[in-house]
Amino acid sequence: MERVPHAQRKQMSNGSSFNKFFLLSFADMQELQLLHFSLFLGIYLAALLGNGLIITAIACDHRLHTPMYFFLLNLSILDLGTISTTVPKSMANSLRDTRAISYSGCAAQVFFIVFFILAEYFLLTVMAYDRFVAICRPLHYGTLMGSRACVKMAAAAWGTGFLNAVLHTAGTFSLPLCQGNAVEQFFCEIAQILKLSCSDSYLREAGVIVVSACLVLGCFIFIVLSYVQIFTAVLRIPSEQGRHKAFSTCLPHMVVVSLFVSTIIFAQLKPPSISSPALDLVMAVLYSVVPPAVNPLIYSMRNKELKDALRK
Repeated sequence: MERVPHAQRKQMSNGSSFNKFFLLSFADMQELQLLHFSLFLGIYLAALLGNGLIITAIACDHRLHTPMYFFLLNLSILDLGTISTTVPKSMANSLRDTRAISYSGCAAQVFFIVFFILAEYFLLTVMAYDRFVAICRPLHYGTLMGSRACVKMAAAAWGTGFLNAVLHTAGTFSLPLCQGNAVEQFFCEIAQILKLSCSDSYLREAGVIVVSACLVLGCFIFIVLSYVQIFTAVLRIPSEQGRHKAFSTCLPHMVVVSLFVSTIIFAQLKPPSISSPALDLVMAVLYSVVPPAVNPLIYSMRNKELKDALRK
C-alpha cells in the first residue's frame, strides 16, 4: 500500500504545493481489494446497462417522445456521468494496489461529481414540476410543457449544475492545504478536502456552500409542496383506476428523490458525534454509486410503456 511519506507531510504542514492526493482504500488485503473491484464492477456494469437501455429505448421509440421521458433520458445521462466519475478510478486503484490520484485528477473529480449531482438534483425538481402540471393542471399541460419549455428547463438544470461546479472547484482548490494530502474518502469529496485546508482560509469556500445550500433547500421545499398538491389532487380522482395510474407515474420519481436527497443530506449534515471514516464511506457509496444503478430499475418496474419499449 502507498503511504504519504513523512517528508511530504512535513512539507504539507508548511502549506507547500504538491502534485497528488491519497484516497481512502476499501481494504488493505489484496483479496479484499479484488472483492471490492468485483462488486464495483458489477454495480458499474448494471448502471451502464440499465441507463443505456433507457436512453436507447426513449431515443428510438417515438411514443416515448414526451416531456416525462425526455427528462428521464437526461436523468439517465447524468446518472452515467455520476458513477463514471468515481467508480472507474476506485476500481483501477484496487487493481494496481495504490491510493494515489493526481492533483488535476482530483480537481476533475470534484468538478464532475458536483456538476452531475447538482444537475441531477435540479432535474429532479423539474421532473416534480412536470408531474405537478400533468396531474394538477392537465388542461394547461401542452402549453406549459411544450418542447421548447422542456429543453429550456433541462438546459437550466445542466447550466446551474455546471456553474456551481465551477465555483466549488475554484473555491476548494484555491485554499492552501496544511493538513496533509490524505483524503478520507474513496474519491475527492469537497468536505474531505476542506478538512485538509488551513483553518483561517476555510471561509473562502463557505460562502459558495451557503449559496448552494440555499438553492438546494429552495428546490427541496418546491418538491415537497408539489407532491403535497399532487397527492391532494390524486385523492380527489373518483375512479380507483385513475388514482392508480396517477400514483404509478409519481411513485418512481418520489422513490428516486427520497433515496437521493436523504442520503446526501445525511452525508453532509450528520452530527460530528456519529461521524467516522467507515460511515462516511458508506454514505458516499449510497449517494454516488447506488442511485445510478437502481434508478433504471425503479423507473422501469411500474412503467408499462417503458417496459414495452425495452422489450422491443
